[in-house]
Parts: sequence; structure tokens; C-alpha cells
Amino acid sequence: MQVFGLAGWSGAGKTTLIVSILPLIAARGIRVSTMKHAHHYFDVDIPGKDSYRHREAGASEVLITSSGRWVLMHELRDEAEPPIRDLIERMTPVDLLLIEGFKTHAHPKLEVYRQAEAKPLMWRPGSDIVAVAADVALPEVSVPVLDINDHAGIVAFILAQTGLAR
Repeated sequence: MQVFGLAGWSGAGKTTLIVSILPLIAARGIRVSTMKHAHHYFDVDIPGKDSYRHREAGASEVLITSSGRWVLMHELRDEAEPPIRDLIERMTPVDLLLIEGFKTHAHPKLEVYRQAEAKPLMWRPGSDIVAVAADVALPEVSVPVLDINDHAGIVAFILAQTGLAR
């Protein structure tokens, strides 16, 4: 399974870019999954539902399944957040795993950069950032700078980087 990341500051448009390129990748017959890191507490469950009640009562994991999907929720409680490698190993193998966030983990990444956000570039020489998708020219950057709106070009770059270009 090839792993490729999209990183950038909050508000840069990482999620928007991922949901724009996912259909283009899938249309090439490439099986793709995603993993997203959240920097805040989140819940995918609804108070009052049976699964929520199971977790609140102390279950370490709750698996919910139906004919359309299944989801496994794991409560960390007092445990530390697991390393990204452990999380990747829990994923069903596919051709490509796109990771949103995890900007400090060592995997190849595309930085998503928007000038209007007025945040500094994360890219530095020797970093795991192998390209930047931006809405402005960045002559100081020595890796490829891709047009953030050229979704086909971004997909071609990611697939070439991961050896999945077909």
C-alpha cells in the first residue's frame, strides 16, 4: 500500500483538495482510502444511540455494522494516541492511502498553501514535503509548485510519486 500525505495549516484547503482529487484517482481504477488527523476531540457517534451508550458504559471498542457500511470506534480513554504506523496497519490494504494531516510524520507529502491564509510555508529543504500545491508562485521553493486548482495535474504528480501512474 502506497502512502502519500497532504499537509498544511488549518484553512488551507486540504479537505477540499482531497475530495476534489479522490474521484479522479478512483476513475483510474486505483483503490484509494483516506486517513485524517484531527487536532481536537471529535465524535462520530450520537448521544442516545445504542453504540454511544455502549461506549459511555465502558466498552473499549464498539463495532457497528449494516448492509451499507461498518465502523469500528476505539476509545483511547487514558491511552496515548497511537503512532501513525499502528493506524496504517489497521487499514484494509488498498493501492493508495491518502493521509490528511500528520505533518510531522515521515512520509511524502504535498503541502497545500494559500496566500490568503497568511501562514508561513511548512516546506523546508530536506523535509518530507515533495511538492507544494499553491495559489501563488513560490520561487523560493526548490520542489515542484503545482497549481492548487489543477486537480488532474496534482493527481498525475501523486500517482507518479507513488509509482501508481497508469
